[in-house]
Amino acid sequence: MNKTQLVEAVAAAAGLKKNEAEKAVNAVTSAIADALKAGEKVQIIGFGTFEVKSREARQGRNPRTGETLTIPASKHPTFTAGKALKDSVN
Repeated sequence: MNKTQLVEAVAAAAGLKKNEAEKAVNAVTSAIADALKAGEKVQIIGFGTFEVKSREARQGRNPRTGETLTIPASKHPTFTAGKALKDSVN
């Protein structure tokens, strides 16, 4: 499912026009992104948890040249599915 299909599904489920549903989907995704940028965890009971985790700097190797290089530390967003979501998929 892509964003357009998600907007259509939200519009049908909530009885909204497509442009209203698109605004709602955009608002939810931007609110989650803003919270993650601020270092907050977003927990939606029954669905899952979005959070930012840190990766330490580490040594890597260029596969073409075999040269060793340092991969810098970084942060990455993660999603952990909640029990209700896991149960509904299985």
